[in-house]
Amino acid sequence: MPRKPARHCRPARCPPLSFSPFARSMARIASNNKVTHKVQNSRIPGNDQPSSSGKMVNHGPTDKREDSSSSDDEEFDDTVQADFEFFDPKPSDFHGVKILLQAYLDDKQWDLSGFVDVILGQPTVGTVVKIENDEDDGIYSIVTALNLGRYKDLECMADLKEYLLKACPQKDVFFKLSLFLGDQAKDVGLLVSQRVVNLPPQLLPPLYDALFDEVSWATEDEPTEELRKSFCFKSYLVISKIYKHKNADKQNGPSADQTIVYIKAEDEIFHELSSWSFSFPLHTQLVRTDEMKDYRLTGLVMAVNATKIPTFRKKLHSLIDES
Repeated sequence: MPRKPARHCRPARCPPLSFSPFARSMARIASNNKVTHKVQNSRIPGNDQPSSSGKMVNHGPTDKREDSSSSDDEEFDDTVQADFEFFDPKPSDFHGVKILLQAYLDDKQWDLSGFVDVILGQPTVGTVVKIENDEDDGIYSIVTALNLGRYKDLECMADLKEYLLKACPQKDVFFKLSLFLGDQAKDVGLLVSQRVVNLPPQLLPPLYDALFDEVSWATEDEPTEELRKSFCFKSYLVISKIYKHKNADKQNGPSADQTIVYIKAEDEIFHELSSWSFSFPLHTQLVRTDEMKDYRLTGLVMAVNATKIPTFRKKLHSLIDES
């Protein structure tokens, strides 16, 4: 089993995060009707050796006073207490991962089942998050990185390539995207990160630390040279979603810091560090509050150089630690 990183996070109520005060407030508004998970004694990778059943074994003591306040929260705030655990992906996770990824390419009909099989067939790099002792064995997050060149001949990757090229509206970016999906594919990692809308942000730093540490270890620990080289990523491709103001591209539109609401906190960091990116309209639209009536769910594709990952990790830790 690969080596594991060390990281703890504190129990906390966890609203969506973003850098600007505007984006933070709008992100909270966008999900204020969702159930909030309160993490108590979260099993985040610790200094202990991993067990054979999963990636995390460290479990802190229970604070009785916290239990009391949590009961009040459950009664009035519809809060759910949960102990989250990290695991290597395995075949039995198929249904849960597929549900998380069902809108990954908007409403496109594509080989999603094949895509999930690829993710679950790569257990040394990738993490699924579950709730401890959950009878339904539900999946709350999936994070992984897939070599675009290694899987280029699969139907699911052909579908994904077709979708991205069709969605890209900018000619200069289209050329760069075509290289990523073609001649440079063997050096590109497709960074897949999907989760329930209100997974506690405190889980994000250890999740991404685990991913990028496992990528690094795979370049040394995989059994064949071909596999080791397949994790020597020079760049990452990130496919995500944002809320974009309907007048963002107009002269009389909102100010620059009010045009985008990042649904996932880390996407603002990826966007800031990206070497190129593009956005495009989505057919699928989520139910919006009145405050979000002028915003549209929009696809966002970003290319991030692998040399920027250490900076990303530091910024993500700082962002979550500040909250």
